[in-house]
Amino acid sequence: MRRTVQFQAPQGEPAERESAGRPEPLRTEFAFDLPRGYVDESGTVHRSGVMRLATARDELVPLRDDRVRENSAYLSVVLISRVVTRIGTVEDIHPGVIEDLFASDLAFLQDFYRRINAEGHTRAAVSCPSCKEEFAVDLAGGRLGES
Repeated sequence: MRRTVQFQAPQGEPAERESAGRPEPLRTEFAFDLPRGYVDESGTVHRSGVMRLATARDELVPLRDDRVRENSAYLSVVLISRVVTRIGTVEDIHPGVIEDLFASDLAFLQDFYRRINAEGHTRAAVSCPSCKEEFAVDLAGGRLGES
């Protein structure tokens, strides 16, 4: 059974929300853009998607899966398939869909999973290699060069 929790999107920048003394609402779903994209059976490429926060059950159920028992590396495939709710127009996400992703897209989703479940956000602190200026980027955001 999949539950969906509605949330109100935060208004303003994070610093504005914190300075106003209002706590940030709980986000349970996070949008993402795959680096390469999922290619379905008709050849359509799907890049945008949604991942929800994992529950304890999401992390426990795959451990009983025979495929995971035979090959522990399969754990991430089953786990990711449980928390990704949509890739493009594909809403029936199952391990077979995740198996068909390019390796770079699977690695992206594994990192994305870790960020939203362990850190609670999709922002990453980075610094410019030229000027050493530090700033944050949102890993869930659009393609490179887009604003």
